Amino acid sequence: MPMPIRQALRVGGYILGQRIRGRSKFPLLVELEPLFACNLRCAGCGKIQHPADVLRRRMPVEQAVAAIEECGAPMVSIAGGEPLMHPQIAELVGELVRRRKYVFLCTNALLIPKKIDQFTPSRYFAWTVHIDGLRERHDASVCKEGVFDEAVAAVRECRRRGFRVTTNTTFYTTDSPQTVIEVLDYLNDDLRVDEMMISPGYAYEKAPDQDCFLGVRETRELFRKAFANGNRRRWRFNHSPLFLDFLEGRVDFPCTAWAIPSYSLFGWQRPCYLMADGYAPTYRELVEETDWSAYGRGRDPRCANCMAHCGYEPTAVFATLGSLRESLRALRGS
Repeated sequence: MPMPIRQALRVGGYILGQRIRGRSKFPLLVELEPLFACNLRCAGCGKIQHPADVLRRRMPVEQAVAAIEECGAPMVSIAGGEPLMHPQIAELVGELVRRRKYVFLCTNALLIPKKIDQFTPSRYFAWTVHIDGLRERHDASVCKEGVFDEAVAAVRECRRRGFRVTTNTTFYTTDSPQTVIEVLDYLNDDLRVDEMMISPGYAYEKAPDQDCFLGVRETRELFRKAFANGNRRRWRFNHSPLFLDFLEGRVDFPCTAWAIPSYSLFGWQRPCYLMADGYAPTYRELVEETDWSAYGRGRDPRCANCMAHCGYEPTAVFATLGSLRESLRALRGS
């Protein structure tokens, strides 16, 4: 299932407008990190390994909004850390929604019960809850028992109140085609979330568990087997069909990390959300002064096993819009 039609038309019109203006590099979605602090310490996360003084910092709302306004992206994914730990997170979401940005608030859901009254359902807003497997597997991934049950309860409450709810699931070497099928079936059929995102874990250098990350060959084999027998047609993915083809190894793409840039407490991160080779004060400087030809599989050894959507989903989107056949396929959600 593709993104909602209104959102798809908005994004398609935005891309067309950028092309008409002759812009070859522009953002589709910004990964906004208004803090790095988190209430969990997941084994595969490299984002919480900052010094204590950095973990105490919170980005002012005005700074975050100015960055999104400057780059002009139509979509924003608010990540971290745990965004709900930010004391002004509801104000930040409200300011972005007021500007008609499509906002995805990424959360482990533990703080949703305390914060949900500060938010209002909107077609421009969605909760994105991290669920990395069924109960035992998810709790092992986040290194704390009981988190799965709390996340599920929070999803049900959000849906009861009329919020749009999506999920984000990361897969590791501990997964098998069967565990992929089980969690996606559960999210799709039991929890009935609106849409699901999936990604193989990226090998963060500072992540506590360095043995959990998939290689390219393992990723392709995992998803090819999980997607067999027509499974991917019935799951409500928030991905283009071409990106799912990419995960299976049916097609390959270059990385276009400039289309999903990361803005954090340090500025615009080079080259992407997953790697930090310095920071730029503006998106324009990020685009114009980063040697993009130096990154991607086959160019930088750190990219060798990366198949994350922050680098490859935008390439799939551009390829989709450049083909009538693929555009029709995306509309059908196949």
